[in-house]
Amino acid sequence: MLDLATLTTETRNVDTMDLDRMTPEEFVRVMNREDHKVAEAVEKVLPQIAQTITWAVEALKKGGRIIYVGAGTSGRLGILDAAECPPTFGVSSDMVVGVIAGGTEALTKAVEKAEDSNRLCEEDLKKIRLSEKDLVIGLATSGRTPYVVYGLRYAGQMGCRTVGISCNADAWISEEAGLAIEVVTGPEVLTGSTRLKAGTAQKMILNMISTGSMAGIGKVYQNLMVDVQQSNEKLMIRARNITMEATGCTAEEAERVLKAAGGYVKKAILMILLECDSREADKALEKADGHIRKALESV
Repeated sequence: MLDLATLTTETRNVDTMDLDRMTPEEFVRVMNREDHKVAEAVEKVLPQIAQTITWAVEALKKGGRIIYVGAGTSGRLGILDAAECPPTFGVSSDMVVGVIAGGTEALTKAVEKAEDSNRLCEEDLKKIRLSEKDLVIGLATSGRTPYVVYGLRYAGQMGCRTVGISCNADAWISEEAGLAIEVVTGPEVLTGSTRLKAGTAQKMILNMISTGSMAGIGKVYQNLMVDVQQSNEKLMIRARNITMEATGCTAEEAERVLKAAGGYVKKAILMILLECDSREADKALEKADGHIRKALESV
């Protein structure tokens, strides 16, 4: 049995002992005060997060994937981050993958004992055909979830680079990971409810990893999402506005060139800035490995 009492995330917060007697305003103020500590905790592990982004970019460039594995809240956060990548960056749904103990059923309710298995994660990774090219990132606020620990062990045996993200020091998953990110957020407002500060910290880190890695493979120009998918009216308008922001063109020109570019925002931007046709823009992007800035600088 795990000794949860020794984990920082399970200890009682001395500043919230009267949580049940607080007024709503007192409650939100103390919670907001605690949430301010999350960014400070994340700041302490920025070098490790940056290294993870470097590994992620290298994995993606050689045809590998970013794979998040986790249980409970951690697993759901991994799946959430993975699910946002296709519409935001125009990548396939298997470039960033979330794997959760208990499968899709665990997205909406607890799946008993799934996170305690030392074989289930290996089986789940085999189902998605884990490759040594992949980067596997284990998520466990406690740092001791068997599903994640043994999943990282298997990934390491397969030759994958591995990262363990936990919210306690000296975490068990850190021993199994090639790179450990221990973001110590301290006792929760509600004792042991790691969906709070610990979950927020994990979400912040995943935001950095996915956004940073996508920028690294050319999915960002300046601070614009130039591979956004136009799957609804809002995103069609966003694509037009991004084209306008990047080039200074009118709405009419943006719509016209986007149509000529087959809706491909990145291509439309180059067609306008380089005053070239679709075919020439394709060649420029291919030569620049998909990076708009590199394509512009090479002219």
